Amino acid sequence: MTPHPTTQPRTTQRPTTPRPTTQRSAETKYDISETAMGLFLERGYENVTVEDVAEAVGVSRRTIFRYFDSKDELAFPDHTERIHLVESRLAELAPTVDPVEAVIAATEASLRDFLRRPELAVRRYQLTRIVPQLRDREVIENERYVRCQRAFLREHLPAGSPHFQSVALAALIDGIHRSALGNWVRSEGRTDALAELAEGMEWVRSLVERGNDSAGDGDDPGLLVAVLPDTARTRRTLTQLRDDARENL
Repeated sequence: MTPHPTTQPRTTQRPTTPRPTTQRSAETKYDISETAMGLFLERGYENVTVEDVAEAVGVSRRTIFRYFDSKDELAFPDHTERIHLVESRLAELAPTVDPVEAVIAATEASLRDFLRRPELAVRRYQLTRIVPQLRDREVIENERYVRCQRAFLREHLPAGSPHFQSVALAALIDGIHRSALGNWVRSEGRTDALAELAEGMEWVRSLVERGNDSAGDGDDPGLLVAVLPDTARTRRTLTQLRDDARENL
């Protein structure tokens, strides 16, 4: 999902319900989610109720809703915590690291966190391919990451940076992240997602460096002054360079 520079999609931000935060509670939350996704894949999403999930896990319906606001959220137990991970990583790096490098580092931390629970990632991928409302939910969840990174870049890029730069860089970095993760999930873990991400981030760095070099050049190509021996070969070389420069003006 690539946001356009002009009009940004609006998403409704609901108040965050306080969630249990202990390690045991976290494991219960993931157990509920993984059980639910297994049932969805086995029986079909529309045929499984919250009560069915509660019975399969061995908890009450009320317990399910301590962790999730709706049935649609059962496939996304990890995003809120991961957004907090990205936010804290950006805040930690902001004072000392180039803003683009900070976003790259936070994106890598996010991917590593995804890979800690491979079964969850694989099941969710399978579900979002066949259940439209879960696919829509995934798009909304992903926009939270993009919005977080876009806001950070807008605030921390150097003064005078083009207005579109924060939007473009956030979308590009997110796209590379999703590509690496998507390839990993589709291959059932046989690709090296972190290596793919690293390769993509090197490309981002090269684009940023190239853009900075162009911005530094301005409209005036400048002059290069050098002292060379006055020989026939030097004259021929200089004549060729002059002709090439004129063609490129």
